[in-house]
Amino acid sequence: MNNRKIGHIQSYLLAVLGCAALIIADQFTKHLAALHLKSQEPFIIWKGVFKLEYLENRGAAFGIMQNRQLLLSLGAILIICLVTYFYGRMPHTSRFYLLRICSVMVCAGAVGNLIDRVRQNYVVDFFYFELINFPIFNVADCYVVVSCILFGFSILFYYREEELNFFKKG
Repeated sequence: MNNRKIGHIQSYLLAVLGCAALIIADQFTKHLAALHLKSQEPFIIWKGVFKLEYLENRGAAFGIMQNRQLLLSLGAILIICLVTYFYGRMPHTSRFYLLRICSVMVCAGAVGNLIDRVRQNYVVDFFYFELINFPIFNVADCYVVVSCILFGFSILFYYREEELNFFKKG
């Protein structure tokens, strides 16, 4: 086996292990939230600013698509498939390390919430920024948001257009 193939295998293995670690962390925090926050008063971290509050979310962000678990689950599966496809097309060089990390984070977030939807028919949310009345969210949501922000900034300010041709090729 040549060095290039070994590098590809290592890249995929790291992606799978990284994704698994992030999913485990997400599921563990949701387990802790259910164990310690369910049927309890919110745990105030910073009064009037941030607290931990248990919520069984049967929709998507901002309360949209309530009780549409099948559609939300299919959407998550589609996202996982698309990200995996583009991960495979991405050049396996250190220059694309940031995009690979973003891909792993998006997949971990999608899988983490998909696990909840399939197992429980809802997603456990528990972070609440009371100061701005931001919708309650979870660790998997953080993975998706952070990776999308990093992806956007990297596309705008780090990569040159011709470096991203792997998105266009058929």
